[in-house]
Amino acid sequence: MERKLDVKMLEKIASTIRGLSMDAVQKANSGHPGLPMGCAEIGAYLYGHALRHYPQNPRWLNRDRLVLSAGHGSMWLYSCLHLAGFNLSLEEIKRFRQLHSKTPGHPEFGETDGVEATTGPLGQGTGNAVGMALGLKAVASRFNTKEDVLFDAKVFCLCSDGDLMEGGSHEVASLAGHLKLDNLIFIYDANHICLDGPLSECSSEDTIGRFRSYGWDTYEVDPYDFQSLDKVISKARENQNRPVFILAHTIIGKGSPHKSNSHHAHGSPLGLEEVKLSKENLGLPAEEFYVPKVVESYFQQKLEEEKKIEAHWEEKLRLWAKAHPKLAAELDQMRHHALSDNLEQALWALQMKPSLAGREASHAVINFLATQLPGLYGGSADLSSSDKTRMEQLPTLSSKDFTGRNIKFGVREFGMGTIANGLALTDLIIPFVGTFLTFSDYMRNAMRLAALSKLKVIYQFTHDSIFLGEDGPTHQPVEHYAALRAMPHLHVFRPADANEVKMSWLAALRYQGPSALLLSRQSITTLPATERPFAEGVGRGGYILKKEKTQKPDYCLFATGSEVSLAWNVAAELEKRGKSVRLVSMTCFGLFEEQDAQYRHSVIGGDLGQRVSIEAGVDLGWHKYIGLEGIAICLESFGLSAPASVLSQEFGFHVEAILERILI
Repeated sequence: MERKLDVKMLEKIASTIRGLSMDAVQKANSGHPGLPMGCAEIGAYLYGHALRHYPQNPRWLNRDRLVLSAGHGSMWLYSCLHLAGFNLSLEEIKRFRQLHSKTPGHPEFGETDGVEATTGPLGQGTGNAVGMALGLKAVASRFNTKEDVLFDAKVFCLCSDGDLMEGGSHEVASLAGHLKLDNLIFIYDANHICLDGPLSECSSEDTIGRFRSYGWDTYEVDPYDFQSLDKVISKARENQNRPVFILAHTIIGKGSPHKSNSHHAHGSPLGLEEVKLSKENLGLPAEEFYVPKVVESYFQQKLEEEKKIEAHWEEKLRLWAKAHPKLAAELDQMRHHALSDNLEQALWALQMKPSLAGREASHAVINFLATQLPGLYGGSADLSSSDKTRMEQLPTLSSKDFTGRNIKFGVREFGMGTIANGLALTDLIIPFVGTFLTFSDYMRNAMRLAALSKLKVIYQFTHDSIFLGEDGPTHQPVEHYAALRAMPHLHVFRPADANEVKMSWLAALRYQGPSALLLSRQSITTLPATERPFAEGVGRGGYILKKEKTQKPDYCLFATGSEVSLAWNVAAELEKRGKSVRLVSMTCFGLFEEQDAQYRHSVIGGDLGQRVSIEAGVDLGWHKYIGLEGIAICLESFGLSAPASVLSQEFGFHVEAILERILI
């Protein structure tokens, strides 16, 4: 159903967006009025004409997506969502940036209907949009048939100078061009102003040339000319072969007589007098939060049209499902992230060598899960042969064939993290991504937003300690366990062996949030004691691996990862010397802290004798469990380049050195 371009109405909508945005920022006495005022026509065009969605079903699978990567301009998005009919009342607009409002300072996925991604840290949204577009291309390749095109949505991204200066946007734009994502459209708010002053003071690149070199189709438009804007975007809707980059020559703070086209409109309210003058300049009523009845009526009518479009698609889906029951069952499983009831049993049945590197054990699990979970997609930052993330029985996704489920991200960790979030935001895909643990630093902001948004993204971080050996301290993680554990809502697993790897994957799949699996490069002997039901072991985060033989232990050892086997051997030596020892495997601190107080006390509470933690990283975080008098067998420096066996001697990670440290 093609809607006629109503320029006069779109102009009224743009004026309304400006007025709402100015008033909300001024009332909060906080925010960024410049982008909403400069991009009001873009918002009016997208939400008043171009976007195919149904605001009363904001998670409709085949909706167009709009990602505001320039999240500081959130009032632009909130104004658009309110007018378009999403569940965002005028009262919430008036509560902009206030406690527990649906209009936080930067858009947050899950807090506000119509917000497709949590944005604000610049560059993140560009990657989210690429991930969404990639995910929708993959889904379309699997479920579209010659008779029925179920998935043909477009992904739009409004980005700013700051987004395009951030390194992540370079990475994702390069990959999007390589993959020829023909459902992706970037609109660049090119106002030539940064927060600190003119863009010319810090950047002089040819942005159009840059995107053209990546393989994008590029355009320049006057965003205040609706016909010009419509000509470019309509063409992309009808016949797009590559990602599209539209440079829109906007004016920051457009309409403000004294602050437009300057950085003074960027990050601070205009001021009451300037708001008054701006409204006069724009021909707007002085009334605060004014929405013309004619604009309300326009969007009510548009909502009825969108309802019919969505209903038509749902009927198409119903008939398609009847004609293709196997595909329909697969799509349904992806929509609900359904796990089979016997998945734990099936994982335990996986046969593995008695001594195996964590990365190898995880590789076996991934390849099993690939047969069980149609929505599992994964990839690596040019390291799949080393971090073992490849699903061997499945092809690699490419610009010529999107049916593959292996993704080659290239050496683009920053971009990979943001794209993974976008894949998860399709509501259909469970993404996992891999690299070496030290390189998680490149991904940290994307991981933080995944945690904030509670996205089911799984990170496979290998080469998890100094025991990777000769590559040396640049590649040997030391502070990373503690750094990742510090992130709220991120479950960080450091499994002791193949058994714990299996159950860590199960935990990650059951958790509605991101999980990181920290895996060894070196082989680890599987301990029979770790073979226990999920609910009694890894599912608790921390559990008693070896029970003391007397009423009160002389020692309580805590360990993770490859050091659990070392702690097991230390415990055996202590017992030979007549000591009673408890050994606790602390696979996931965060999951352990989510257990009830009674369980936590049964594992680590009371008088447990001398408490000792054994982990090849900094001791930060361990004293919560071992206390101030506890002994932390840890690293207090970066590693060294040498074979693993030499490093264990150098840093005291062997039985004799530990006994010397802890024997009373």
